[in-house]
Amino acid sequence: MMTMMIRWILVLLLARLAGELITRLRMPAILGWLIAGMLLGPHALGLLPQTILSAGWYRMTITWMQCAFGLMLGTELVWKKIRSYGRALMVTTLTQSLGTFAVISAVFAAVFALEGKPLYLALAFGGIALATAPAPALSIVQEFHTKGPVTDTLLPMAVLDDVVGIVVFFSVNSYIASRVSGGAVPLYMIPVMIFLPIAIGLLPGFAAGAVLRKRESRAAILAALLTGITVTAGIGLFFNMYVFTGISLNYMLMGVSFSAVFSNMIPEEKLSAVTEYFHPVLGISLLAAIVDLGAPLDFHLILGAGLYTFLYIGARAAGKYCGARAGATLMRMPETVRKYLGLTLLPHSGVSLVFTGIVCGVLEGTRPDLASIVKGTIAAAAVINEIIAVFAAKRGFELAGEINGKDSAVNGRQIHKRKPEHLLPES
Repeated sequence: MMTMMIRWILVLLLARLAGELITRLRMPAILGWLIAGMLLGPHALGLLPQTILSAGWYRMTITWMQCAFGLMLGTELVWKKIRSYGRALMVTTLTQSLGTFAVISAVFAAVFALEGKPLYLALAFGGIALATAPAPALSIVQEFHTKGPVTDTLLPMAVLDDVVGIVVFFSVNSYIASRVSGGAVPLYMIPVMIFLPIAIGLLPGFAAGAVLRKRESRAAILAALLTGITVTAGIGLFFNMYVFTGISLNYMLMGVSFSAVFSNMIPEEKLSAVTEYFHPVLGISLLAAIVDLGAPLDFHLILGAGLYTFLYIGARAAGKYCGARAGATLMRMPETVRKYLGLTLLPHSGVSLVFTGIVCGVLEGTRPDLASIVKGTIAAAAVINEIIAVFAAKRGFELAGEINGKDSAVNGRQIHKRKPEHLLPES
């Protein structure tokens, strides 16, 4: 185990170096992390082999880190902010999520109708496509200290998008299971998958808030945060291992719940200090999460990508961009949100691979041919799309004027707390 841990640490150091090198080409460090994960993973050099990726200690560590980077989102969910732009945010989240599901499903329904394949397979692609992987865009927010309406919309939307994705995907998956007579997560489990992670984070969040109100020192604040994350992740692992063994709980959502609670219990000035102190832990967590995202991706699949893969990437990008633009326009959100929010919503691979595994588990028993189509298409799309998505997300922030602006890099070590006034509808 010690040897495996040393290899993992070495991979993270090499990924960090790759990120530093790629920033010299004026590209985001996350791209270097992602490429390092692929090149050092089991499908290339093998410094991070499958035995490490499947090891219990590794999965538990990544779980903890997923819970940890939930703090970047949860600290944005202060009630005073949410009241200011809650309705616009909800509508835009629904239009971009459900719009993506509709576009992907329609495109593949047309193709499969011509080829004589069942139309429920089109719904499988639609269900997989609508969710967004938050870590890549959040890494860019952290690296470039982006600040403005697009950033302020993206951060809470990442939470809501996960919730919509869970509801739609597992509803579709249950329908597909009923058509192929396979097993699936029953519909009554969907509320459990949404509300249980939120409930798990509440009590540790209250405890952390009570401590943070009274403590001022950096050591005491970090101790409260690290203890709270560990307790939250531990409770989640207990439920996953011993209670709901057939599902995978969302640990990022647990971290969001944990941090949202204490963020509403302490003054804004104190919250800014808390997030600044936590910044190094957040940076390591995001690095590890992106490397973990890249490691399972087989870059050889790029060579074998076919028509389905490119249809999927193009239709998903169109659904995300047009859906986000339609919702933001309908709610009269700022012009930069209308034009560029959709570009920041393209990262996808971590979520897509999890959902693909679930769908293929349903299909493989009776329709292994369809399972192969889904697996091959999404695996190749995950590699290609993630590289494109990193460039698109950074470009979106640049076009919105939220990178290298006057206020975007006031403190290179601080996660900025933003005021939501500019998210109010334009007159």
